[in-house]
Amino acid sequence: MLELPEVLALSSQLEQNVTGKIVSHVYPPTKVHKFCWYNGEPGEYEDGLKGKTIAGAAGFGIFCEISFEGGKRLCFNDGVNVRLMPEEKVPKNYQLMISFEDGTALVFTVAMYGGIILHDQDYDNEYYDKSKGFVSPFSDGFKEYYWTMIGKSKPTLSIKALLATEQRFPGIGNGVIQDILFKAHINPKSKLESLSQDEREQLLECTISVLREMTDQGGRDTEKDLFGNPGGYKTQLSKNTWKAGCPVCGGMITKEAYLGGSVYYCPVCQPK
Repeated sequence: MLELPEVLALSSQLEQNVTGKIVSHVYPPTKVHKFCWYNGEPGEYEDGLKGKTIAGAAGFGIFCEISFEGGKRLCFNDGVNVRLMPEEKVPKNYQLMISFEDGTALVFTVAMYGGIILHDQDYDNEYYDKSKGFVSPFSDGFKEYYWTMIGKSKPTLSIKALLATEQRFPGIGNGVIQDILFKAHINPKSKLESLSQDEREQLLECTISVLREMTDQGGRDTEKDLFGNPGGYKTQLSKNTWKAGCPVCGGMITKEAYLGGSVYYCPVCQPK
């Protein structure tokens, strides 16, 4: 699933590799996915995009967005995979495909759920609006935003819930928090009220530093980039590593289902 590091890395790749390309055709789904959402009928996307030149791309929260000359935007969110490839190598099944005059194509697929939304800069969606308005962890205003969110949250809220639910921090989800909390020595199930002031400050600093490292290295190695390659950031706690034990103490990593997803933690290094 795309989270902030992958969104930023992917949007940068799109900016570099598809800006200036001219749309020749837009193809609707070859395989219907009941948890893939569109703005209207995807078969009508070609009417708005054919002949248009890509003007750029941007990433924010859980969304990547491609802009076209004339003002059209195509945004997609955390459950959508996009690949740039020669048109002759396009797979049989996809949820949308945009071909270009140079013989390449952008192919969109959805594994679990996701939206591929064409709009005129008027997309009215809570998650989109929160992502657009989110204060970036790499901006000067993030620390103030973080403390504001701490102050607004119930003391009994778990740290995973604080960071990864209700879009308090769009783009910070169940995936990236594993390494953030591991570096901060905080258990994902710990309650906010149990954290000292120093631990809260440590959580803030680790959130910024780990997200920066993930982004600078092109996303996590559990996710794929525009060309199908894994990100360069080697996750410490993830589906790829948890069976190998704790990278610090060597003990066994605990994997549990919690708040709609798996959490990984070291009971020694991250006690509750």
